[in-house]
Amino acid sequence: MACLFRRSIAAQLSRILGTPTEKLIPMVSAVPVSKKQQTLDFRVSVNSLLADDCLKSGSNVQSRAKTLSEQLTCDDVVTEIAVGQGTINFKVNRSLLAEVVMQAISKKGSKYGIDSELFRGYPCGRVIVEFSSPNIAKKFHAGHLRSTIIGNFIANLKQALGNDVIRINYLGDWGMQFGLLGAGFQLFGSEVKLKTNPLQHLFDVYVEVNKMAENSEDIQKAAQVFFKKLEGGDEQTLSMWEQFRSISIEEYEKIYQRLGVHFDDYSGESMYQEKAQEVLCLLDQKGLLKKTKQGTGVVDLSPNGDLSVYAKIVRCDGTSLYLTRDVAAAIDRMKKYDFDQMIYVTDKEQCTHFQQLFEVLKIMGYNWTERCQHVPFGLVKGMKTRKGDVVFLEDVLNEARLRMLQNMAASKTTKELEDPEDTAEKVGVAALIIQDFKGPLLSDYEFDWDRVLQSQGDTGVFLQYTHARLCSLQRTCEDDLQTQFNPAYLQDPQAIALLQHLLRYDEVLHQVSEDLQPKHLVNYLVMLSRLASIAHRTLHVKGNLPQRATARFLLFKGTSSVLASGMKLLGITPVEKM
Repeated sequence: MACLFRRSIAAQLSRILGTPTEKLIPMVSAVPVSKKQQTLDFRVSVNSLLADDCLKSGSNVQSRAKTLSEQLTCDDVVTEIAVGQGTINFKVNRSLLAEVVMQAISKKGSKYGIDSELFRGYPCGRVIVEFSSPNIAKKFHAGHLRSTIIGNFIANLKQALGNDVIRINYLGDWGMQFGLLGAGFQLFGSEVKLKTNPLQHLFDVYVEVNKMAENSEDIQKAAQVFFKKLEGGDEQTLSMWEQFRSISIEEYEKIYQRLGVHFDDYSGESMYQEKAQEVLCLLDQKGLLKKTKQGTGVVDLSPNGDLSVYAKIVRCDGTSLYLTRDVAAAIDRMKKYDFDQMIYVTDKEQCTHFQQLFEVLKIMGYNWTERCQHVPFGLVKGMKTRKGDVVFLEDVLNEARLRMLQNMAASKTTKELEDPEDTAEKVGVAALIIQDFKGPLLSDYEFDWDRVLQSQGDTGVFLQYTHARLCSLQRTCEDDLQTQFNPAYLQDPQAIALLQHLLRYDEVLHQVSEDLQPKHLVNYLVMLSRLASIAHRTLHVKGNLPQRATARFLLFKGTSSVLASGMKLLGITPVEKM
């Protein structure tokens, strides 16, 4: 992989600067590939050398780059050295480039990119990722799609990097919203409808009772009474709650299966109702529980201790709040799992909640609070199906599958498939994931079905199509090839561009591991697919000299392997035919 080249360049710089090679290796970066012109392979920024005190400040950056480049020499690895804008650029031996990249992909397989010296010293441990977390007794809304696929991606990435990952689905299965639902179901719920279409019926009840509660104090009081009974352990109330909870999980699991998502632990707010009371006692003992004039229990977060900023922690009637239960859950998880990191994946509207959660934990004296992180994301706008405005995730997945089936049926290149619906489902899910991951997670974005399902451009359909085409090439050519690989036959510009791009994979994964933004990996895979498409049109395998055909075949096979690995990290199941 790039390790040999980075180390060779860093070793040369080390001799001149007197800085250890290991410190310089991360400063040697692969140059992004351009479709329009050929580029050199690696570069070192003079500013990065200055920032890390590897180079003493002095004359301007450009002249420092020129002076330093003149002290470097070409050798068996580096064949050209040139000065860029504040950088020193390096071209490496082309045969060695092909040999090193192809051997690394072949040897490391799915670990290619991860098994890199860029990850040397990467701290591995136990990581909890809490994501998805829908409210029970409500249909899985399309808004939960983002939390589900972002959390799944982070969990996949952390696991690939060698962490022990625990995936938690923290269900919204407690609180006053359940009091409303319970009160509503007692008024106009139907056991018959609950059996035939459970979540739809519960959703209808919840919508109706919410409307009534806006203008009726009686409904609000009934909801409070129901929730008070629930917290008090009333058998009949608990029985109804347990029925709604198990129905919900059963329905959600069908959706998760379609998305290729699994959880190690179905947790929920309900598990922490008693522990929330323990938290309140602990806060009281520490003198941290204050009362407002209205009787609400709060924790003072103000710098001057004047309650100008506070976190609500208990209602005036003594019932717990979402924040109380989250505090209890965090403390319990540390006792149970002794985690090294805990990541919460929710929308950006909950940023204040998590700031308060972490501050309360810190005030309580838990020094592991620094290991907790909130990964917020923006909203999806305009995600509608043909049926109307209320969009449930099941409808979105069905719509994606239906549209992909129609597109595949209309395409002249579609292959005969054993299970067209399964292929359409996987391609449709890929389309949804790539559309979601293209920009910064914090940004809102406008959903557009036509753009999402295009077979060209930066779409999941394009990635799946490219992978399927590379798999088709392997099926048709594998039997005719030699085993001997000669790097001299991978010197065409299209082959070099692909090799240069494959060289950058570990850097992209490293960047993603630093900021948890999937857009870097998406951009990388889209460019990989574009370069593969160009190479596929020009670097023919069939009908070529055996050694040239073998070299090209192995390049396409390696490209397919990296493309599949990257897609799996994103939560996409690659298809081999479409």
